[in-house]
Amino acid sequence: MQIYVCKRDGDKPLTWVFKAPLAELYDASGKLIVKHGAGPSWEASDGSKITGKVLQQAPNTTEAGAIPLLLLQATHAGGAGLLSSVRYVQRLQTHGGIAPALPCTEEGQEGRSPYLAQYVFLD
Repeated sequence: MQIYVCKRDGDKPLTWVFKAPLAELYDASGKLIVKHGAGPSWEASDGSKITGKVLQQAPNTTEAGAIPLLLLQATHAGGAGLLSSVRYVQRLQTHGGIAPALPCTEEGQEGRSPYLAQYVFLD
């Protein structure tokens, strides 16, 4: 899920602004492995955690209406485990997730957009 909030920029009309992701990442067998949230951050089921910053982004040229592809650098790691040696995260094969199609009508209003993506964690 991509979470958006309705904001006004000066005298411009209200618009959706990205707030945070809220996602669960599963392995090929369907087991929940990592939770993804604001920061951006990722927390594995073993307690290891990372935060990241965007290094590069590119539009998804194969699907209109999909959030961009990303390359992120891990900026902080915590706890021993699955994510402790991760240096980079890629977000690939995105589907959906762009700001809601309906206009926002009230400042602070929250909108959510479902999305799918493949995340690759690199040492």
